[in-house]
Order: sequence, then C-alpha cells, then structure tokens
Amino acid sequence: MNKLVIFGVGLIGGSLALALKRNSPELRIVGMGRNGENLQTAVDLGVVDEMNLPIEAALQDADMVVIAAPVAQTPNILKLVTPHLGANTIITDVGSTKSDVIQYATAALGDRIRNFVPGHPIAGAEKSGVTAARADLFDGKNVVLTPSEETDVQACDKVRKMWSDAGAIVCEMPADHHDQIFAAVSHLPHLLAFALVDDLASRTNAEELFSFAAGGFRDFSRIAGSSAEMWRDISLANREALLKEIDAYQASLLKLRELLDQKDASGLHELFENASQKRNAWGAIPANKPRQS
Repeated sequence: MNKLVIFGVGLIGGSLALALKRNSPELRIVGMGRNGENLQTAVDLGVVDEMNLPIEAALQDADMVVIAAPVAQTPNILKLVTPHLGANTIITDVGSTKSDVIQYATAALGDRIRNFVPGHPIAGAEKSGVTAARADLFDGKNVVLTPSEETDVQACDKVRKMWSDAGAIVCEMPADHHDQIFAAVSHLPHLLAFALVDDLASRTNAEELFSFAAGGFRDFSRIAGSSAEMWRDISLANREALLKEIDAYQASLLKLRELLDQKDASGLHELFENASQKRNAWGAIPANKPRQS
C-alpha cells in the first residue's frame, strides 16, 4: 500500500495512521474530515501527511479508503467518494455496527460493493480526537471483518493485512451476528453508564453525590465520558438488537429488586457469587486474549 485516505482522523483513524507508519514510514496518508483544526493538528503531529485535499486529488491513486467518522456520516462519505474511486481502490470502515453500514455501501457503491470490506477494531478509549491517538492502540487487539457475499476475497485479504500490519489480530463473522454480540458487550454497557451519570447529574443533590463518588463509580462511569455523537449514532444504528438487550437487562434488574425486596440473602449471594466468578475468570485471560481465525 502506497497511499491511504482516512475520513475522520480521531482516536481510531489517527491511531491506525500511526500504527501503519511504524513499519511503513513512506506510506502517504491523507486525512479528510469536518474539523480543520483537528486535521491541522494531525499534520503537525505527523499523523497524516496532507489534509482536506479536493476529493479528486485525495482519491487519485489511493490504494485504500478508511471511513473512521461517526457511523451516521458513512452514507454521505460513500456518496462523496464513489465517483472518484479507482478501479482497484478498496474501501473499509471502523464502525461499531455493521448491518447498516453494508446497506449504506450497497446503495452508494453499486458494482464497486465488491471492494467494500466492513470492519470493526475492538479497541478504543473514552477520549476522542487526534491528540488521543497512539501507535500501539491495536497491538494484540481484535479486529472483526464482516464481508458480505459480494465482497471480493482479495479486497478482504488486503484489509486483513492492513490491520495485521497495525498490530491487530483479525477474525471474520456475519454482520448480524457481530451486531448482536456488540449490542450486549459494548453498546449496552455504554448506555448504562450514560444513564447512571445522567440520572445522578439531574438530581437536586448532584454536587454532593459526585463529591463522595470514588473508585467504583469512576470505573463504572468511565465510558460515559465517550463521544456523545458517536454513541448516539451507534445506538440508533443498532436499535433493534440494543432494545432486546435493554429488555433482558431490565428483567435482570427486576430479579435483583425482588431479591432485595424479599430480603433474600441466599439469592443475592448466589447471584453475586456467580457474577464474581465469571468476571474474574474473564479478567484472568491475558490481555483479553483475542480470538484468531
């Protein structure tokens, strides 16, 4: 790969650029996006080489286009780039939802859908913007690809290689299965954190509550500091799967409430012990050992 174009040079897009430049400093990277100040910072930090070129110039001779902007921007970006894509230019994304992105790409790309490879790096932080980017963000982390039946095998292989070069371990799964999994283990936890912080912040004694909050609250609520725009888009994009997870979680809360109401010490202990054992067993896996495929 000689030229990479990244739409959205924030935490994920910027970290991908830095990771690839570790072993390929000659790689030419063009940053595109809405925030000119952020992109200028990316140039100043050496994350990208050029920024916000005219779309024809940006995509000329591009080997790969990575869409790393919030999911709701994906349709417009696809429409923008499609007329200017080279015959062999590969397009991929980093969105946390995949079924909707495949629908966007199918509508926008036409026959070029064969060169679109949906992807999702399982790495991130509550911080955003290019100043949060770091070269080791993907080292040893999962990246999930969800190619459709139309996806060209060679295009998928090239995206797989890009992420491997960035330090990640790549696996594949169907898009709908991906969306179900991440509704449970990623999207729901973020919604719970946002809801708790919003609830406490709306109370009349919010200042007092936050003044006494300590490590447990800090750990649980950390991800509520994430990008509101990004998580708004993710929540709406994965709405159906997320509604099912919220219903399931509400059932668990009702069970817990009933145990408390009945002063059921043994029932509470059993629930807590089961959760504690499962959490400790998962936490003992070295560095969240990635799955390989």
